[in-house]
Amino acid sequence: MVLIPALALASGDALRAALDHTGGVLALVSLTAAVVWGLIATHRVLLEPRHRLLAQGVHRALGTGSLGFLLLHVTLKVAAGHVSPAGALVPFGLGVRGSAGLIGLGTLAAYLLVVAGATGAARSAFAVPGQAAGSWRALHALAYPAWCAALLHGLNAGRPAAGWVVALYALCLAAVGCAVAVRLLPQAGRRRIARVLMAPPQPAPPRAAPTVPRQRTAYGQRTTYEPPPTRPVPPAPPAPSLPRPAPVPPYEIAPAYGPPYESAPDPSRQPAPSPPPPGEPWHARVGGGR
Repeated sequence: MVLIPALALASGDALRAALDHTGGVLALVSLTAAVVWGLIATHRVLLEPRHRLLAQGVHRALGTGSLGFLLLHVTLKVAAGHVSPAGALVPFGLGVRGSAGLIGLGTLAAYLLVVAGATGAARSAFAVPGQAAGSWRALHALAYPAWCAALLHGLNAGRPAAGWVVALYALCLAAVGCAVAVRLLPQAGRRRIARVLMAPPQPAPPRAAPTVPRQRTAYGQRTTYEPPPTRPVPPAPPAPSLPRPAPVPPYEIAPAYGPPYESAPDPSRQPAPSPPPPGEPWHARVGGGR
């Protein structure tokens, strides 16, 4: 962090001029983001323990960045001759009115930011219950007056602020205001916000079928909707003709008795026995001679 101002002074005139114009803005934006993430990291309702650890890491990184941009801003202003070393190091050393008072306000904000950053780095030394923890919170809370003093200093000290700078400062004010408002809400309000933020996304409702506009007659009356005429469906091609099978001759059933085409003997139609010749007894013809 100490090498940043040295590298800026050793750079070209164009880069040094750009950093001179934007160093203070970057310091305020970094401080704003650090304050917002610090407020978010304290919400036990909105965040789980692992998320709070991640938010605390982001808060510390942004706080370190704000200190680096503050050191760069002060170094470039002193090197450019915009303020004397006494005015940059002693709060209100140049006076309390006009631009001297605004410069003194920026110096005071710098010291408060350094104290807040130092207490954040030494948090483990105050991690004991009792009066030490309360003292750490009071010292670390000096970041809030430091942010307010830095905001007033950036808007009014030095050259008139450009439009984009004013818009950026307004966004910083809105972000810190929202974070502080959520932090001051009662437990029930924070739980309600947590339910809204952590609710699963609802599926989109199905789109309704588009309504077909009714036709109008020549006199402006509405009529029922008539569907457009359908295209005639061409007839299917005829099926290919197949050759017809040859007729099968009927089966012939053989008679049950006798050779083909003869019927069974009918005993009623047998011829009567011829009478015996004269002189031969009848039993010789019928009974075999007896």
